[in-house]
Amino acid sequence: MIDFRYHLVSIVAVFLALGLGIVLGATALQPGTLKFLYQASQHELHQIDALRAANDQLNRQLSSNDQVAAAIAPQLLHQLLAGQRVVLVEAPGASAQAVTGISQALTQAGATISGQVQLQNKFFDSSPTTRAQLGQLAQRYSPAGALLRGSQQAQASEAMAKAILTRDGPGQPVAGVRDATSTALLNGLGAGGFVTDSGRPDARATLAVMVSPQSPLVTNSANQELVSLAQQLNLAGQGTVVAGTVAGSGPGSAIDIMRNGGRAGHLSSVDDADRVIGQIVVAQALYNQLRRISGSYGALSSASAGGPSPAPTPSASPTASPLASTGTVRPGKS
Repeated sequence: MIDFRYHLVSIVAVFLALGLGIVLGATALQPGTLKFLYQASQHELHQIDALRAANDQLNRQLSSNDQVAAAIAPQLLHQLLAGQRVVLVEAPGASAQAVTGISQALTQAGATISGQVQLQNKFFDSSPTTRAQLGQLAQRYSPAGALLRGSQQAQASEAMAKAILTRDGPGQPVAGVRDATSTALLNGLGAGGFVTDSGRPDARATLAVMVSPQSPLVTNSANQELVSLAQQLNLAGQGTVVAGTVAGSGPGSAIDIMRNGGRAGHLSSVDDADRVIGQIVVAQALYNQLRRISGSYGALSSASAGGPSPAPTPSASPTASPLASTGTVRPGKS
């Protein structure tokens, strides 16, 4: 009969053997294992250091390019948009650096910035209650000439575009002149939490720059609606440029939808507007918009060029329409 002492001795012997095997195995394998792990970690550290050095070099190069672009901007932009009024429309999460730089470039080009409209996330809220409120505001304060077709968001986009822009031609509102309906619409949208504004965006501009977010909006439908708003701005005025950052102009973004979804149409886009050169190109693209020329500009592979080529130069008349540079010639707007 096998007693308890036998079982106890057997169990102890098994654990002693396991422990001894682990100790011997670790002792034999330790030098080789540690050497391999050390060499692997050193290789990874060298790669990280090389990537950091390359990144630092690229940042220095970008900073140098920005300095050169800033130095020549006054010569490139002098009087390019003289006599024009521009309104800035900012999507939720738009780059403050891009907005500031674009404003400076427009001012250097001789344009007057009528004001800024900052879209809030609520403007793209798809809940029935919010959409109904948005549609009611559009219907109640619809500017003259607004047809208000489609969804409530589409109606609000058209109403707002016509409240802040004009073609400034026969039968059109006069640029720089406010009216009670436009003011009431912006006040209503502001009170409803759909937009905030600064300056006098209701004193209608002739051109618009829409600054897209630094990352795409949460839903694809919201990004589609942002493109639809840009199209309404373009129809209401004499031209619109959609400006964004490289990081925020990739797949799913408004600029990506415009370029790859067959919706660029009469609009121009600039995907590196957080850099000085991109801000210069925004002003140049607006100049070309006045001459019915559109383009996709920037640093991404979806861009057709870094900027208009040859670079536009101001003509004697800011409202003339010579084809000053190559690009996509737009048909006349209806």
